[in-house]
Amino acid sequence: CMQLDQGPGYPATRKFVERAVELSSMWAERCYKAHTRDDQALFGIVQGGMFKDLRSESARQLIDLDFEGYAIGGLSVGESKDVMMEMLYHTAPILPSEKPRYLMGVGTPLDIIKGIDAGVDMFDCVLPTRNARNGTRYTSLGELNIKRREFAEDDGPLDPACSCYTCRTFSRAYLRHLYVSQELLSFRLNSIHNLTYFLDTVRGARAAIREGRWAEYKRRYEELYDV
Repeated sequence: CMQLDQGPGYPATRKFVERAVELSSMWAERCYKAHTRDDQALFGIVQGGMFKDLRSESARQLIDLDFEGYAIGGLSVGESKDVMMEMLYHTAPILPSEKPRYLMGVGTPLDIIKGIDAGVDMFDCVLPTRNARNGTRYTSLGELNIKRREFAEDDGPLDPACSCYTCRTFSRAYLRHLYVSQELLSFRLNSIHNLTYFLDTVRGARAAIREGRWAEYKRRYEELYDV
């Protein structure tokens, strides 16, 4: 369960962001005091825009309330990737490592890998299914846009390294046909694959961390997607 907050977009003036932090902290305390359900974990949400000191202050105020988990909000709202990552790598480490840390509304496979690298545990984003509906698939070979004419007679699987229903059952040519025809089945099959890919990504990340292969695992995603 998430506290009520105000997430300023980008760009925003410092005065506006300061007020957003003030409101969010006030609402966080009210939410904390009003929360009574034992079957719900209440999370506080760090705001602060693209100002490191405001994010630090927002985090401190939330930590003082001792929430059951902490979210990083207000990123991927129009800023560049470099600025987003600067804020992420600043914010995640100052949140309690013994509590779940949640990055809201982010992102691509590489965003998730970098989020994990910064210390994030949880993610949510519409990107896997939204991009699936737009024809973009994430694969072990990188991004693949099924709309391209080169796939019109390609009998191979969407992703040879994937074991999802879509990759086991349908060829690239058929998936392209469905997309070009705007069949609703296209959106479903593509979403199944993208969601499977994202789940496999985080499962692989967990295994790599446990087995001491994290640097190698992260580098592979950087080579695939950092273009």
